[in-house]
Amino acid sequence: MAPENKVENRGDLAWSIAVGGISTVAFAIFVLFAWYFSATLFLIFAGVLLGVGLNALTELFGRLVGGPHALRLVAVCLLLATLLSGVVFLGGATIAEQTKVLSTTLKSQVGNVKSFLERHGVDTSYLDFGTATLDAETDAPTKPAAPAPTTDSLAKTNNLPSASAFASSGGAIVSQTLKIILGAVGALGNFFIVLFLGLTFAAQPSVYRKGVLHLTPKKYRADMTEIVDRISDTLERWLIAQMITMVAVGSVTWIGLMLIGVPSAFILGVQAGLLAFIPTVGALLAGLIVVLASLASGWVAAASAFVLFLGVHAMESYVLTPVLQRQALDIPAATLFAFQIMLGVVFGVWGLALALPVLAIVKVVIDFLRGDEDEAEDASTVAKAA
Repeated sequence: MAPENKVENRGDLAWSIAVGGISTVAFAIFVLFAWYFSATLFLIFAGVLLGVGLNALTELFGRLVGGPHALRLVAVCLLLATLLSGVVFLGGATIAEQTKVLSTTLKSQVGNVKSFLERHGVDTSYLDFGTATLDAETDAPTKPAAPAPTTDSLAKTNNLPSASAFASSGGAIVSQTLKIILGAVGALGNFFIVLFLGLTFAAQPSVYRKGVLHLTPKKYRADMTEIVDRISDTLERWLIAQMITMVAVGSVTWIGLMLIGVPSAFILGVQAGLLAFIPTVGALLAGLIVVLASLASGWVAAASAFVLFLGVHAMESYVLTPVLQRQALDIPAATLFAFQIMLGVVFGVWGLALALPVLAIVKVVIDFLRGDEDEAEDASTVAKAA
C-alpha cells in the first residue's frame, strides 16, 4: 500500500473515532438533560399535544364550514370554553358535592377492605395511610397515672401559651399555608403553560414546522419533512379518536352507575373518561375507583358496577379502539404496557400519562427508517437480478 494511502486511511480512522466519541458524549449529555429536566420536557410536550389536538379540531371544523385558520381556531376555542363553562355552571355544585362524598366513601371503603383482609390473616401494612402514629399510641403500654394537678399547676395551665409555643404554632401554620399556596400556584402555572403553548402552536403550526425543518441540514431536509408530516398526521388522528373514546367511556359509565343507583355517578363518569386517556393503566385505576365507591351501596351494586366496568372496558378495547384508531396506531398491547411501566417508573406520572404519544412518535420514526431500508434492499435485489 502506498504511503499516501496509509496516511489517508489513518486520517479516516481518526475522524471516525472522533465523531464516534463526540456523538457518545453528546448522547450522554442529552440523556442527563432529559433525566434532570424530564418534568419540564413533558410539560412542553403536553402543550404541543394540546396544540396538535386544537389544530386537528380546527381542520375538522374547516371541512364543515371553511374559512381562515385563525377564525376557525377562535370558533373552536370558544365552543370548547362554552361547553366547559356550561358543565361548570350547571353541574359545579353537583361536582363539588359528589367529589366530597366520593372522597369520604373511598376512605371508608379502604378502611373496610383493610379490616376485612386483617380478619383473614392478610398483612395490610401497605394500606396504612398516616395511621401509624394513631396505632402506635393505641398499642402503647399504659403509663401510670400522673399525680393530681395542684393549684399552682392549674394556674399555670390556665395561663396563655408561652411566646416560644405561640411562635412555633404560628410558624407551623404559616409553613402549611405556604405549601398549599405554592402547590396551587404550581398546578395553576402548569395549566396555563400548557394552555399557552397549545394555543400558540395551534395558531401558527406552519411557523413551527418550518422552524424545525430549517434546523435540519439540506441533505436530510426532505426526509425530515416526511417524518414531521407523518408524526403530525398520526398524532392528530390519534387525539381525535382518543377524545371520542373518552367521551363515550365517561358517558356510558355515568349513565350505567346512575341506573345502578351508585352515589356520585357523575363524578365517577368524569374520572373514568379522563383516565381513559391513559391506556390499560387508566382503565384499571378507573375500575378500581368505581368498585370501591360502589361498595358503599352494597355487594349487589359493587358486583353490578364491576360488570359495568368489564363491559365499558370491552367496548373501549374491542369496539372503539379498533374502529377509531385502526389507521392511527398499530401498537401491540404488551409493547405499550411495558413502555408505560418503564416510563412510569423512570419519569413518574408524566411518563405514564404520555407514554402512548411518545411511543407513537418513536414508531413513526422506526417505520420510516425501516421503509428506507426495505427500499434499498429491493433496489439491490433488482440490480442483482438485472
